[in-house]
Amino acid sequence: MPEDYIDILETVYCYAAGMDTRDWSLYRSIFLDEVEMDFESWDGIAPHRIRADDLAANIAVYFAGLDATQHSMTNPRVDVQGDRAVCTMYMQAAHFLGKGPAAAEFTIGGYYTDQLVKTAAGWKLAAVKLTVFWERGSKEIMQNAFHLGTQRLQQSSAAI
Repeated sequence: MPEDYIDILETVYCYAAGMDTRDWSLYRSIFLDEVEMDFESWDGIAPHRIRADDLAANIAVYFAGLDATQHSMTNPRVDVQGDRAVCTMYMQAAHFLGKGPAAAEFTIGGYYTDQLVKTAAGWKLAAVKLTVFWERGSKEIMQNAFHLGTQRLQQSSAAI
């Protein structure tokens, strides 16, 4: 049990580390090939299944448009039942568009409820649910970041 607990937390922490460091290989590696995403409390979109490759590609566009992010997760509670587990953890996610004191910020706080499956390659996320308690700042920067990220990625691929 203690080993599973540590491995599960490592998987969940890599979710945040992959995004904040823009390490999309790390981010992709923690998911099953298909995952259920439920961010309805934040974006109003009903829970849905998505290929993990598509999820990583979509997230990469948003994050290419942001100048900095920091996802913090605390107070994990893990329930392991054989080769399945549920991890619930408080979270705060800060997103910055621009640099310095004039940077626009959008931060959310709440908790994740993650469902994991133990595979031959270790614990993988099968489902991620975000429950938002609060928001601070301008949510519009996320849409702006998507457009800016699209432009930045197009420019970088054109330069190759």
